Amino acid sequence: MRKVYTPDTAAVGVEAVLKLLEGRWKLVILFHLFDRKVQRFSDLEKLIPGISQKMLAQQLRQLEADGIVARKLYPQVPPKVEYRLTAWGQALCPALDAMLKWAEKRDVLLPEDAP
Repeated sequence: MRKVYTPDTAAVGVEAVLKLLEGRWKLVILFHLFDRKVQRFSDLEKLIPGISQKMLAQQLRQLEADGIVARKLYPQVPPKVEYRLTAWGQALCPALDAMLKWAEKRDVLLPEDAP
């Protein structure tokens, strides 16, 4: 059964979602993991220029703790760690695609609304 929102409960829900995704790099990391991709830590580092190892590790830990990303550690030397989206994380893909499509409309719709 689908939850029915009031303006107040919707605001609380949006705030909770934004808290899960807050951080400069989380959405970028998620885009690199979409389509059931599995990425090693070092691959993510290369794919996201400007992110430090510390920040990447921190953001991945938070995404893992929130159930959005799954981490797999292989017991070898040097350690091999892979990340992928959980089913719940993968379900976020359509929402982020919708955000991209919304952003594309900016140049078309803004001049119309300008004073």
